Amino acid sequence: MTDTIASGGHVKIGSAQDDKASATARRDNSGTATFGFVTTLKRRWPTWFALALVVATFADGLPALEFLAWLLVVMTVCYLIFGALRGELRRPGVLMLQTAGLLGFGVLAMVALAVDHGLGWYVLAAGWLGHAAWDFAHHRAKVVVPRAWAEWCFVVDLFGGAAMIFMP
Repeated sequence: MTDTIASGGHVKIGSAQDDKASATARRDNSGTATFGFVTTLKRRWPTWFALALVVATFADGLPALEFLAWLLVVMTVCYLIFGALRGELRRPGVLMLQTAGLLGFGVLAMVALAVDHGLGWYVLAAGWLGHAAWDFAHHRAKVVVPRAWAEWCFVVDLFGGAAMIFMP
């Protein structure tokens, strides 16, 4: 996906080039406040998509504990898949760290299913919030998964974990 900038060039949305282009447009006064707002909205598309998904998933109550527990495991497996496809798992220590993450989040999901249902929600929420921190770290480090995925997953995990804590 590309966006036309004031100078007539094309840049890839969400790239470092996009950040530079919007800053340049504002610096030479060829950009407007609207242009900056629209550029920010385009750059944050994973967040908006994630918020829509969270609302659609949790608006009418919590899905089943079992579904959300398995989803925690699936989200972590996605990191291994992305890492393998992007060749990131060949870097020293990355495969071990991703495998440890899978095991850790998998254990939390299984514990959530094994304990009392009321306590299980808090254990699962802790797993989802922990996965949000995992996403944040991957987003900041720009490793293993695309940054858009890490951003999207961070928002889903953060608000999903909060829903598990605060929704009846």
